[in-house]
Amino acid sequence: MISSDILLKAYRLMCTASWMAETYESNRTICKYVHSTSRGHEAIQLATAFNLLPCDFVSPYYRDESMLLGLGFTPYELMLQLLAKGEDIFSGGREYYAHPSYRGDDKPTITHQSSATGMQAIPSTGIAQGIQYLETIGSSLLKKGVNNESPVVVCSLGDASITEGEVSEAFQFSVLKKLPVIYLIQDNDWGISVSSSEARKMDAFEYAAGFPGMDRIRVDGSDFEQSFELMRMVINSVRKNRGPYIVQAKVPLLNHHTSGVRKESYRTKADLEKHMSHDPLPKLKQQLLASGTKESVLETIEKETKKSVNVDFRRAVSADQPDAQSVEDFVFAKTPVTEEQGSRLGGADKIVMVDAALHAIAEIMQECPEAVLYGQDVGRRLGGVFRETATLADKFGDHRVFNTAIQEAYIIGSTAGMSAVGVKPIVEIQFADYIYPGLNQLVTEISKSSYLSCGKFPVQALIRVPVGAYGGGGPYHSGSIETTLLAIKGIKVAYPSNAADMKGLMKAAFYDPNPVIMLEHKGLYWSKVPGTEEAKTSEPQSDYLLPLGMGNRVLKANDDKIFSGETCSVITYGMGVYWAKAAAANFPGQIEIIDLRTLYPMDEAMVFASVKAHGKCLVLTEEQQHNSFAEALAARISKKCFSYLDAPVEVLGALNLPAVPMNTILENAMLPNAEKTAARLEELLSF
Repeated sequence: MISSDILLKAYRLMCTASWMAETYESNRTICKYVHSTSRGHEAIQLATAFNLLPCDFVSPYYRDESMLLGLGFTPYELMLQLLAKGEDIFSGGREYYAHPSYRGDDKPTITHQSSATGMQAIPSTGIAQGIQYLETIGSSLLKKGVNNESPVVVCSLGDASITEGEVSEAFQFSVLKKLPVIYLIQDNDWGISVSSSEARKMDAFEYAAGFPGMDRIRVDGSDFEQSFELMRMVINSVRKNRGPYIVQAKVPLLNHHTSGVRKESYRTKADLEKHMSHDPLPKLKQQLLASGTKESVLETIEKETKKSVNVDFRRAVSADQPDAQSVEDFVFAKTPVTEEQGSRLGGADKIVMVDAALHAIAEIMQECPEAVLYGQDVGRRLGGVFRETATLADKFGDHRVFNTAIQEAYIIGSTAGMSAVGVKPIVEIQFADYIYPGLNQLVTEISKSSYLSCGKFPVQALIRVPVGAYGGGGPYHSGSIETTLLAIKGIKVAYPSNAADMKGLMKAAFYDPNPVIMLEHKGLYWSKVPGTEEAKTSEPQSDYLLPLGMGNRVLKANDDKIFSGETCSVITYGMGVYWAKAAAANFPGQIEIIDLRTLYPMDEAMVFASVKAHGKCLVLTEEQQHNSFAEALAARISKKCFSYLDAPVEVLGALNLPAVPMNTILENAMLPNAEKTAARLEELLSF
């Protein structure tokens, strides 16, 4: 039996949501930013919100304003985001309406929510994965209810999102690991102008049958009493049994898809009338009247909510705009590693880069119980296709080092959820050529999370990616992807060229509270490529940290050659360091080599100082040259160092082919090498 207090609270908030929608519609010139409302979805959203606790996590989608009202956010707070005002508590005017992010003790935690359809399924499942891990290790980071209730995760989705492949990846992982997550599917039969009959053969309930271990249930999401009882049952079940659940709530869509896509433009009168007949607001009103609530009580609620919404709207309209000076705030959280620390010098024996990575991760996991490592084949039996994680599962257990399915999107996107609960993920993409399925999560969720949540949810994730070509790896195991990654703002990219840098950067990347991608040239892993013996170094001590953004002068030119104008600076990284060193042997004392070590942030001060000192510059990369990071860097160098240049800034990269060919003769023809580098340097030095 639901108390009258809960029913009246639901009615008050439904009236609030209804009048908010009418207010926005009648003030379209003021409400100029695109927005959606919850009209038709109010009952299931409020029923869900009323059953959640502050220890829980919820990922609303862009139509969930009633859920936010049910959680305790005020109309005024929501309106500040609607109007993109500076006091918007979620995003400071950066995000759309009903795109919350919240961290506090009084309400469930809401990580950054994007607009990309269905994309929240993976980060939300990652939250549940993180909760499960914290439960497994008995971590004090696990937040429980006042009566020791276990937390649950609610991921709210529209029915049209279920056809997204990444939703399937989330479902797969949730049933495999038996995670405490509830997927609430609000089914209104429309995906903008595409009807459900046009878009899919089955609904979410039917689809869930293909995921053994996923409990599932249907509900009339327009009926508050039914919805409340059902969500109470489901949430309590997941609190106790710790397994995934799908709730398919059938709801009407009473308003426009968004303020910019009007319902009259694609829906028939008959369809609109059919949906109006299931309006949750009059349905709840009739239930209240039938149970003995006086109509005068409901009329008073209606008048009070209308007045309150009007007051809040006027306040929000008059609220201050964001300060333009804040536009660059919160892109990254502040890193604790800003200076080189510890001892880089180890013993007399040298180690290869792949072992430096292994040792760095082992030391990290020894120091930090929240650190976990996962990806394809990284667990027990293989330890990575390059054996770079061998022995780690034996040492730290399968709960900390484990395999995933072939799910690049999940591997990357789950780190957002894991990070939100305090787990510190290290994940691997098997080859650079296979990162593309994960770019959606990297771009949409991870890179934007800190910025759009005003710094509440930076994603601490270390993503390892083997890159580069050698020895006939072929078109899908030899790619270079730095230009693609560097086009994404909000992530950092490191690229070590030797074992000591590998270990120092790996540790600094782990302790950085932001997403960091480690590009690791597989041709340098064991120094098997001729000329790369110096990639082996003595192993730094366990306290060694090399901050991101610090370049290294690998080779210095002679002062007398610099004075006479006979020198050139080579700006490079990765395998390019060794091509440059081999080429420099042809020009004794005339070449300075700068190893960037980190591509973003980059040590621009070192780069520009080097170019200014020599007046000639070659940017050397393994990537295909045209429209590359290297060409963009050359343009910046040209601008910053223009008055110091004695020759145009040159770039040498791979041929502009769509892939690295398998045959080693063709591979060598495509790639730069020491000879090609020397030829280009000779041209530059002749100026």
